Amino acid sequence: MKKGKFIVFEGLDGSGQSTQASLLIDFLKEKGIKAHLTKEPTDNLIGGLIRGQLKGEWSSEAECLQLLFTADRAHHLEKEIIPLLDSGAWVICDRYLFSTIAFGSLEIEDWEWLKGLNKRFPLPDLAFFLRVSPKECIRRMKESRFSLELFEKEKKLEKIEKSYNRLLEEFPLLLEIDGERSMEEVSKEIRSKVL
Repeated sequence: MKKGKFIVFEGLDGSGQSTQASLLIDFLKEKGIKAHLTKEPTDNLIGGLIRGQLKGEWSSEAECLQLLFTADRAHHLEKEIIPLLDSGAWVICDRYLFSTIAFGSLEIEDWEWLKGLNKRFPLPDLAFFLRVSPKECIRRMKESRFSLELFEKEKKLEKIEKSYNRLLEEFPLLLEIDGERSMEEVSKEIRSKVL
């Protein structure tokens, strides 16, 4: 059986990566491709701990949070992503290891340590970074959310964006998409690159 494809969506909070991941799933299913949408952090036990910290319900050192992200990813790969890929399904993931490095760099300056935490995880076949300015991301989030999480402040997003710029240089499979266009225009470009 042919192995499936693994495609990841990345971006600042509010960039639209969740929306575009869902649109791609719909497109693939219309094409008769077995496709599955997932996300990180997951809804599993470790992902729940992460979400609790992002919402300010508890706190730990930055290193602890990054270790939780990688533990969640290891479990996610073992129990969900790899079995689906092995079955021939395409797996579309809303955030992956690039998020851990970019967002982790906000409080951890050791870039190589952050990358090292993730070096044993498989890279996706393709990854999209939706480029949306921090100011626009904040505007979108204020329109659509009741409260902002830990990383959702403009100055923080500016620093995270710089880390994504570095990731774009280091990982050629990470493709930059102009996310400030209409949802339909963005989706059309993503579909053409996937095909």
